[in-house]
Amino acid sequence: MVDSVMSDHFHAFSFVDRILSDEVGSRIVGEYEIPASIDSFPLSLVSESIGQCAAMSAMKSVDFQFRPVAGIAGAVDFCGEVKPGQTLRLEADVVKADEEAVGYGGVAKVDGEPIVRLHDCLGPMVGMADFDDPEAVRGRYDLLRSDGAETGAFSGVPEFSFAITSLVEGESAEAEFTIPESAHFFGDHFPRNPVFPGTLLMDLNLRFVSVLAETMPEEGNWKATGMNSVKLRAFMPPGEALSLQAKVEEIEGDKATVFVQSRKGKRRNSGARILLTR
Repeated sequence: MVDSVMSDHFHAFSFVDRILSDEVGSRIVGEYEIPASIDSFPLSLVSESIGQCAAMSAMKSVDFQFRPVAGIAGAVDFCGEVKPGQTLRLEADVVKADEEAVGYGGVAKVDGEPIVRLHDCLGPMVGMADFDDPEAVRGRYDLLRSDGAETGAFSGVPEFSFAITSLVEGESAEAEFTIPESAHFFGDHFPRNPVFPGTLLMDLNLRFVSVLAETMPEEGNWKATGMNSVKLRAFMPPGEALSLQAKVEEIEGDKATVFVQSRKGKRRNSGARILLTR
């Protein structure tokens, strides 16, 4: 297991190859080359890459003694699509970076065109040593600021399955999902305290809501164009069983809003509103 963790660190779930500039704790610009060998790169991982870029500047500002974890996103705009082999330009404006939290917004672009925008994000800080090796992360930052990391290391993540347990067409749905006990990305997120990434839950929720959307009025296909009020309330460890719930809140013309949440027993550990357009 130790060898696997070491080999996966900065390979299995790291989405910044180079830092082009960093006004530490203020603004950071980076790049990530999506490996041409993978089948697809979900927009949720594009969101992750913006967050990781912002995190690098925030961690530098506190001398790598703390690191941020996912918390709140006021809004996420899905502006385009990406393909394997393309290079993301990552831009993040940091409005807060201290021992308590990082606050930021940002955008990922391909050839100058926005793909994903993040607004009003806030991630609480945790002790770096509880989750990762501070010197390893410091070394990673220095590498990204100098020669840049070797590209093509990411080999993809599994497409997680969920089991629909209830479906009221055009109104609501429920499902069950169990986080895997082991996966390569846990060696990167995080080596000392594995946590299921919030952006993988985002991708799971988007696919879950698409099942409900297929039962909504059929004068066109519904597509997710964004999310708002995104909140992650608790860490999700390997093996945890979650229940997913989605409810259509509003349909008005060609736009719809679906509230989606996950629960561990009676406790809600995440929630978001997904915006759909047809």
